[in-house]
Amino acid sequence: MTAPGLDPATALAPWRERWRLTADGAAFATPSSILQPVISAGRPAYLKLATVDEEAAGARVLAWWASRGAAAVFEADGDAVVMERATGDRSLAALAESGPAGDDEATRVLCRTGLALHRVDDVPRPGGIVGLRRWFRELFEHAAEHPGAHDGLFPVAAATADALVGGGADVVLHGDLHHGNVLDFGAHGWRAIDPKHLHGDPAFDFANILCNPSPAVALRPGRLERTVAVIAEETGVDERRMLEWVLAWCGLSAAWSERSGGDPSTAVGVGRRARAVLGR
Repeated sequence: MTAPGLDPATALAPWRERWRLTADGAAFATPSSILQPVISAGRPAYLKLATVDEEAAGARVLAWWASRGAAAVFEADGDAVVMERATGDRSLAALAESGPAGDDEATRVLCRTGLALHRVDDVPRPGGIVGLRRWFRELFEHAAEHPGAHDGLFPVAAATADALVGGGADVVLHGDLHHGNVLDFGAHGWRAIDPKHLHGDPAFDFANILCNPSPAVALRPGRLERTVAVIAEETGVDERRMLEWVLAWCGLSAAWSERSGGDPSTAVGVGRRARAVLGR
């Protein structure tokens, strides 16, 4: 991993030189990586250097998909990748914000993208992927520590997750499928970026749609029920099972938020609604 405090452009210099990349904008750092827009063999791309292990594992998943539902990876070695850059001007977040019809269309795009990713199974799986029980570990811990919070939401979500994580099919998951992680790649259509490193029940991947793209959309009256119906139609996941995954996911998301000092209100609001519909 890159030494902390190293200038982003300096950190990326060896990779730009090795892969003969032309800078196409300033390098910048995020909490998990260093990136720079570049040109790779005439193609718009991003040079990305992971600075945490989880980000590096996600990059290996992205390369493993080999452009099938995901951004293409042009070069990869260790913690560094050169990945296709989205240049289209369409936005799933803007589509969802435009009203219920646009929101439903954005949901369909996300579902179809997720299904394309889930179908990839023709080569050995990438190393370092983890199962959903491990991924939900912080919810299980948080539920034990805060059993009464939000009218007992965490224990109910944890019990629901516990019953779900070992069932269903087992596929390589995106792990963070939402409106900001499926982008317009122009002639190549909608493609996913920034996966996690998970495997498990494919229904898990669609739960995060319900908490996105904004609190205003996620908490619209009737949005949960309508969107779950769209997901069921697109994916074949039973509506009640999808609601259970939504409840489990909202518990995990809210636990993460509270543990990091963030705002859990959207996840709590959606989770409460899913709990009510399920009668739990």
